Amino acid sequence: MFASLTRFQPQLLAVLRIVAGVLFLAHGVVKLFGFPEGAQPGQQEILSLFGIGAIIELVGGALIALGLFTRPAAFIASGEMAVAYWMFHAPASPYPVVNGGDAAILYCFLFLYLAAAGPGAWALDNAARKAKA
Repeated sequence: MFASLTRFQPQLLAVLRIVAGVLFLAHGVVKLFGFPEGAQPGQQEILSLFGIGAIIELVGGALIALGLFTRPAAFIASGEMAVAYWMFHAPASPYPVVNGGDAAILYCFLFLYLAAAGPGAWALDNAARKAKA
C-alpha cells in the first residue's frame, strides 16, 4: 500500500514545503508586525536578535513556500532554528518538551531536509530551471 505513494513523492514534498514555509512566515509576521494581536512573543525591535530572526522567518518562509531559492533559504532557516534552540530554549532545560524548543528542533531538521532534497513539485525553482533550458 505505501509503495504506491512513492509516485506522489514530489507532490507530497511540495505540500510539506508549502505548509512549513507558510507557518514559518507566520512566526515572522508576529514578530515584525505583532499580528495577530496577543500572539507570542509579539512585535519585536527590528534590530534585536528577535527582529533579525523575524526577517529571516518572513522572507525565508515566503521563499520556501513559493519554492524560490528553496535550498539556500531552507539552509539559512535551518541555521536560524538551531541558533534559536541553543540560545533561547536549551538554557532553560535540557528537555525540549519543557523548554518549548520542540518546534525549533522540528523546523531545523525539516529545513535541513529541504536544503538537501530540494523543493519538490510546484516550485518556482522548477519553472526557472525549465526557462533556462
